[in-house]
Order: sequence, then structure tokens, then C-alpha cells
Amino acid sequence: MARSGVSRLRGGLGIAALCYLGIDYLRRISPEWHATLQPKLWLVLALAAICRAPFYPHWSTELRSVLPFLGSLLFMLVALALEATSVHFVTALLGLDWHRTALPLPDTGQWLFLALNEKLPTVVVQVLRAPLIGLHHYLMLFLMLAFSVLFDCVKAPGLGLGARYMFTMAVGRLLRVITFLSTILPSARPWCASARFEIPNHPHPWLQKYYVPYASDPNMIRQLLREDMSNAPIGDYPAEIIPEWGRMKFLVNILRPSSAALSGDGTSWFSTLKRTGGGCNDLIYSGHMLVAVLTAMAWTEAYPGWTSAGIWFLVLHSTQREIRERHHYSVDCVVAIYVGFLLWRTINLFWSTKDQSKTLRLEKLAQIEGRLFQAAKDADLEKVREMLNELNNPLQGQNPTKRALWGFAAIVIIFSLGIGLLAFTLTADG
Repeated sequence: MARSGVSRLRGGLGIAALCYLGIDYLRRISPEWHATLQPKLWLVLALAAICRAPFYPHWSTELRSVLPFLGSLLFMLVALALEATSVHFVTALLGLDWHRTALPLPDTGQWLFLALNEKLPTVVVQVLRAPLIGLHHYLMLFLMLAFSVLFDCVKAPGLGLGARYMFTMAVGRLLRVITFLSTILPSARPWCASARFEIPNHPHPWLQKYYVPYASDPNMIRQLLREDMSNAPIGDYPAEIIPEWGRMKFLVNILRPSSAALSGDGTSWFSTLKRTGGGCNDLIYSGHMLVAVLTAMAWTEAYPGWTSAGIWFLVLHSTQREIRERHHYSVDCVVAIYVGFLLWRTINLFWSTKDQSKTLRLEKLAQIEGRLFQAAKDADLEKVREMLNELNNPLQGQNPTKRALWGFAAIVIIFSLGIGLLAFTLTADG
């Protein structure tokens, strides 16, 4: 009976994920139904998690994953802050005039989808164009996967799974920063920077000397190769604006605010940075696709089956939409897919939390092996049952009190639901 109940709960995770995606898509076709059903779905899921929490048997295992979880969260926040600053930097560096005139790169993926629009049936093209899933959906799908540990849908600890997800995300983001800072590529949407950024029209003084004189004159490039020194004359450009940003003044050279962005209250550096969004250069590789692939990898490993296959289908759908809508070039999406796949697999080789309980059980088995063999030989079933219980709970004597576990459970549930609500709010616009 217990095993069949667990099987029903395991199947329920896929149904819950499908309901979430279906109800959220109603915002496109029936906003009234969406406004009615979505709050009810979130209320049901939150209440289910809260009601199940007191009966969850692995809180002591979750407690041992707190430090890796908090460390990974801090690491990810630092990586995201660095990424946001770097995204603004690569756009501000060249100035708005360059962004207005730089031609998009030739992209075979874009050409392929335009050709398919002419060949495929209209219904298929409409499905390919449909915004079935976005960034916030992938984050919510992972949150549902992590919470499903309460219902034995995936193996404990859920905090360990979350820690690994955030750690891998942070490493992927840092690798992405290194990649798009190395070579600046023009956006596939040339109007983007003018619409979203308040930066000077002219390039950064650094580029005025090292890039602009060689950007369009082959003879100057030949001279540069011969001399290996930048001796070209620098044009006449406006002076850089230096606002009073107090301790954050070092960001002036990175964010390059225009006069329109100055507020004079010492806090405009944050509002300037907050406008970054996803950036307006081609940022190789795609951050959206990295999130999608890591979510699919987590589902495939923790909850294999038809739901995971469906999420991979959505990843492919998101890939063609990123290319079709010119948010990214094809290379950005292709690189994001194999980087996400390889990162998840590689970090798994060094992630010890997954096998910690197995190691402890093996150590405990080595300690009680002789007594267990003797009890089995004597047909002492009570003694065998007692030692098997010790084997399943290798840290039984070190577990905290029940009151402490209840307090910890309450903190985890409230904190996780808060993080999920915050992530949904901040990423709902893509």
C-alpha cells in the first residue's frame, strides 16, 4: 500500500508541472481564466507542501545540506551581480552610435527558420512561434522538482539538489562573462541599445585609441601589425561624465552614464545598472538557454520519464524561438546547450553531497557486519530489524531534537517559497 501511494505521488509531479505550464499559458489565450486559476494552483501547491512538511522523514538530512545551499546561493548572487555589471559594460563601451550602425552577423539558423516558415504547414509554424515557456517557467519547474522531495518524488536532500543547481548556474554565468567580454559582437536587434540604455553616443576613451582608428581602415591595420603599437591620431570626442557616486565611483568607468541618467542623489548607479536587463550586444552564450538546459538536466537525473522528455522538447522549442525572434544568434544557443550539459555532468563528478549518505551507510555496515551476521544466524529478527534501522539512519545518535527540526522545517519552507515568489516576480518579463 505504501509503495503504491509513493507511485501515485511520483506520477503527480509530472501532472502538477503540466498543470502549471498549461494554466500559465492561459494568460495568452484567456486572461480571465488565468487570473482565476493561477492563484488557486499556487495556493494548492503551497498548502500541499506545508501540510506534507511535518511528515517528511529526512529533515536531519536536509539540515546537513544547509551550509552547501547557503554557500551556493551566495556564490550565485555574486556571479549574477558580476554578470549584470559586465553586460552593461560591453554595451556602454562602444557607445550608442556603434550600436545603431553595426550590422547583425549572418546567421544560418535565422535563414533556416525563415525558409521553414514557407514550407511547413501554418499550424506547425504557429506552434513554433507560440511563447510556450519562458525563463521564469524553467525556474519554477526546478523549484517544483526540489519541493517534490517532500512527497518522495525525488531523493533527499532537496537542499542538496538546489545547492548543486545554483553552484552549476554560478559557474556557467562566470564562464559566460569571460566569453562575451573576450570579443564584443553586434546585436541581432540593432535598435535595442537605443531603446534600453542611457549611455553616451561616443565610444569609451580606451576604444577611441585602440579600436576606432583601426575599425574601418585596412591600411591602419597593416601599420598596426608592422609596429605592434597604437600610434594613430585620436579623434575629438566629448568628455566623459563623472557623477558623484560616492564609494561606487569606480563604476563610472564601467557603466558610463549619460547626463539623462544622473540623479545627483548618489544612488543612480543602481538605477543605471538595473536597466541592463539582458543586454544589447550578442552575449555568447545564451543565459536563458543555460537556465533551460540546467533545469532539464536536473529533471532528467532526479525524475526521469515522460515529464523530463517533455521538458527537453520545451528546451528545443525555446532554442528555435531565441533564434527566430533574434534574441540570440544560433551559435549562442548551441554553445549554451552543450556547456550546460557538460557543466552539469562535470560538477557532478566533484559534488560529494549526493553520495554522502551512501558513504555513511557503508561505514556503518562495516561496523555492524559481524553483529548483523550473528543475529541472522541466531534467527533474532528483532535484533536484525534494530540493526537495519541503524543502517538506514547512520547518524541517529547525532540528530538534533524534534523541536529544532520543526523550526528548521518552517524556515526552509518559508524561505524557499519566498525565493520562488521573488524569482517568479523578477523574471516574469523574460
